[in-house]
Amino acid sequence: MSLLVCCGLAWWQWDRFTSANGTFQNLGYVLQWPLFGLFPAFMFWRIRKLREKAEAEEPGQQEVKPAVPAPRPRPVVAEATTTDEDEELAAYNRYLRELNARDQQAAE
Repeated sequence: MSLLVCCGLAWWQWDRFTSANGTFQNLGYVLQWPLFGLFPAFMFWRIRKLREKAEAEEPGQQEVKPAVPAPRPRPVVAEATTTDEDEELAAYNRYLRELNARDQQAAE
């Protein structure tokens, strides 16, 4: 059904393309509409095949997930150390505070 509707829309876009005010966008839609119409049929086929494959597998072959996940190791977090970067960051933050104070004074 979707293929018939989409082929009708493709025909309509072809008529628009061949008319005096048709554009290449209409030609693009002529090529896209049939693909849109085929997509539901493809998905129906794919879901059916996946279901058949799942039913064909024996229950013992399916992966059994544990009820409780295994604990993950926690990452080792290094202690914060003061470096030159921290001093630079503090100086930058002071600079930003000064700029903000100037803006506040200018706004008043």
